[in-house]
Amino acid sequence: MANKNIRSLSFRKELDDNLFENITDLSHKNASKSEFQELAKRFMIDDSVVAATASFYDFTRESNRNKKIHVCSGTACMVANTQNSLYKNLENHFDPEEIGHAACVGRCHTNNAFMYNDNTYSANNENELGSIIDNKKYQENNYNIGCNTTPILTAEIEDITAFYQLAEVHKNNPKQVIQEIKTSNLRGRGGAGFPFWFKLDAVISAPLNNLSKESQKYIVCNADEGDPGAYSDMYLMEHQPHKVLFGMYMAGLTVGANTGILYIRGEYPDSIRIVGEAISALKEKKLIGDFKFKIIRGQGSYVCGEETALLSSIEGLRPEVRVRPPYPAQYGLFGKPTVLSNVETFANIHWILQNGGEAYAALGTKQSTGTKLVSLDSFFNSPGIYEIEMGTPLKTIFDEFGKGLKSDIKAFQIGGPLGGIVPSDKIKDLTLDFESLNSNGFLLGHASVVSIPKDFPMIQFLEHLLEFTADESCGKCYPCRIGSFRGMEMLQKAQKEGYKIDHQLFEDLLETLEIGSLCALGGGIPLPVKNALQYFKEELKQYFT
Repeated sequence: MANKNIRSLSFRKELDDNLFENITDLSHKNASKSEFQELAKRFMIDDSVVAATASFYDFTRESNRNKKIHVCSGTACMVANTQNSLYKNLENHFDPEEIGHAACVGRCHTNNAFMYNDNTYSANNENELGSIIDNKKYQENNYNIGCNTTPILTAEIEDITAFYQLAEVHKNNPKQVIQEIKTSNLRGRGGAGFPFWFKLDAVISAPLNNLSKESQKYIVCNADEGDPGAYSDMYLMEHQPHKVLFGMYMAGLTVGANTGILYIRGEYPDSIRIVGEAISALKEKKLIGDFKFKIIRGQGSYVCGEETALLSSIEGLRPEVRVRPPYPAQYGLFGKPTVLSNVETFANIHWILQNGGEAYAALGTKQSTGTKLVSLDSFFNSPGIYEIEMGTPLKTIFDEFGKGLKSDIKAFQIGGPLGGIVPSDKIKDLTLDFESLNSNGFLLGHASVVSIPKDFPMIQFLEHLLEFTADESCGKCYPCRIGSFRGMEMLQKAQKEGYKIDHQLFEDLLETLEIGSLCALGGGIPLPVKNALQYFKEELKQYFT
């Protein structure tokens, strides 16, 4: 009830005077305690609510406010072994306490990655680094882009005005829109693979909540692409923003929502700028009527990729995962019916409505239709973003688009930090779809591919995954909050103190995480750990009893 009351107070000023953005602004200017207290008073909420939010995020907590540069600590950069030397070189330009970290800045294809002066960079050597620091010159984030089928997500838009006219054809027929999407079998591209049509249908029929204005509904785009190794959402926002915006706009027309919010991670400054410019163009051309778009800039938190934590973040609350039900379709942003899906899901809608649900369903497999963007990391000879038809063999993707690998790789983590660890010799048996990976004990997720070199210790990789989980946990449930930390401790002691991990105790810990966690952060991390214990038993057995 307490959160409902705070949510109601936050909603009084809604998005034009947003609590989260106010907290962010005060944090970035390192405001005094009294200024935070004044903010709480203005929103009629307790000081503790504002303090809890401000202390949560990497970019707002008091201990990090003096950071001038943020080194990428993502998995792809870690296994590439570039960040230690980058950090040492940065110490020639900054005091150690001025150097922070960012979980992933979307330069998984080049590594040597960092954020500086509200831009992202890759610096391969000290000379490049020095030039960037001195000149602050913008650096293009270039990578290969390709497609092996009908281009849905990668095709260029020739005329923006004509592109948005499709909405006029469908705006008065929501049932037909939902039917086409249902026929297409478009499943959520954020990782869960949930049928998208069902969210639209649920929001249309959702009872209106008393906390809200009488008929308010929202469309929320989860653009907090926090999976290290994934940069497909970044590609869409920076190269195809209107496909994303049209999908949100069309969803709004379908369910009766007049506001779309894009929660974009702060580690993607270019995405924020480019999407903002695209929204301005829509307003200037008067292509979306009274529909409003709002960008909320994330402040460094992986758990905000979980849908209910993301909603709490927008509301200015501590981004803790909510117990479900109720689901966002019934009780979403500010307690109102909300369609919440990810960037790539929304980007498919225009093509489906233009070409028909059956045409989309004809691509891919029966259960995994359409295409999927795949992110290939720097260990491939041709790293980049590729639009691949569902059902394509992974080996084909790696060989024909990735052009093979630069060095010996023993495994791939597919689908982010919660994705499975796939041994190299199993790639030939898998295809790009939900069912192939799931049935083999892995996960499609964002379809990001992080290569694990032959000489990279698997025990160190597992430590990294559990450390990531412990650091990014929202803290709401103890299996995730405590379990991930205890798992990390065991793996660290096994490497540094000659400690032998009790195998049964470790299995029990994983089971507690898997069954007892509120969301997929704690519940999903056992999957890659179990994969490693199964397929790299010989390498890991020295650390277990």
